[in-house]
Amino acid sequence: MKKALPLLLLFICTTVFSQKTDIVLLGTDHFSQIYKEDNPNTDIKSDKRKTEINTVIDLIGKYKPDCIMVEELPENQPEIDSMYNLYVKGILNTSSRREIFNIAFPIAKKHNLKKVYCVNAPGGTSQSLLDNGDNIELYKNETLELREIVMAKYKAISNGTLSFKDYLTFLNQPDTYNKVYHLKYITPARVRNGTFNGNDEMIDSAFVDTKYIGAELTSVWKNRDYKIYSNIVTTQLKEKPKRILLIIGVGHVGSLKSIFRDDPEYNLIEANTILK
Repeated sequence: MKKALPLLLLFICTTVFSQKTDIVLLGTDHFSQIYKEDNPNTDIKSDKRKTEINTVIDLIGKYKPDCIMVEELPENQPEIDSMYNLYVKGILNTSSRREIFNIAFPIAKKHNLKKVYCVNAPGGTSQSLLDNGDNIELYKNETLELREIVMAKYKAISNGTLSFKDYLTFLNQPDTYNKVYHLKYITPARVRNGTFNGNDEMIDSAFVDTKYIGAELTSVWKNRDYKIYSNIVTTQLKEKPKRILLIIGVGHVGSLKSIFRDDPEYNLIEANTILK
């Protein structure tokens, strides 16, 4: 029994003093899709909107990220590295309204980070593929309800009554990303005995079981999220950051949170707590 004691103490000490990696999942929309050329209220590059985004950048500064990861494929890392280096030097010339250039790069530069890490995985399967089958009305009705909520926010952005900062805060409320999660990963499993509306390169139709047509679609999305998760954790193992900021489409947030909750090496920090 005495011989076992040092090993027990070692286990206790290792458990108590091991430090988890903090991670914030900042859900975003695709601002390039919100943008309308004839409406400066929709332009993340307008002076008004840049001021609002700078407020977000300042708030995130309280978290002090030592690693920023983005929804970009790892094979594009050399290109992103090159563009970030130009950005740091103040000579990047891009009209892009993508989040990586207008949110990730500014935060990384402010915190003197050497690079921005690409952790995306191939995907992009459309929700419109699922449009028939038993209980399809549940999926369609929930899609319409969520779309009405989002379109109301788009309208508020367009008429200037909603700031981009408040829009990002809205996206990162648990009620919002959980609604998206429920639509993408829960409700489809109730749809059975149908067929996909068209073909998609992300789906091998030879292996689709039409009896579980909704679950088949969800499995494609979840498969991508696990690959993104793999890219995140392997990057962490290599670079050893302790405070990760992941900037990613809000549609992934609920799913990735469900994965990270089961990973004892990570401490999830809600984005809405640092956007106040």
